[in-house]
Amino acid sequence: MILELHHIQLAMPEGEEQAARNFYCGVLGLREVDKPEELRSRGGAWFESGSVKVHLGVEKPFAPAKKAHPAFRVEKLDQTIAALQSRSIGFRFDADLPGIRRIYVSDPFGNRIELLELV
Repeated sequence: MILELHHIQLAMPEGEEQAARNFYCGVLGLREVDKPEELRSRGGAWFESGSVKVHLGVEKPFAPAKKAHPAFRVEKLDQTIAALQSRSIGFRFDADLPGIRRIYVSDPFGNRIELLELV
């Protein structure tokens, strides 16, 4: 019955929209899109790239997702790693899976993000 994944929502602390923009736009290369007028007063930010949609919503009290996570496919993991290193953003390697190379990075709020390349 499910047709597709429409978006993923992650939590963020109140008032940290600029940190979200810096990471999701500046590091991951997504672009910010306007939230609907009805939701703007709640804070947070929405980002997209192609069919990938990430919504960050303010959660009080805030707690980052340490295990649950989105996994974003990248074209070239080595270039992604170099981009993270050039910005002094930490990441960790994990066991590769059949046909997949992957790393984990945390957003500015501690949410776990998997970046993977199909090989």
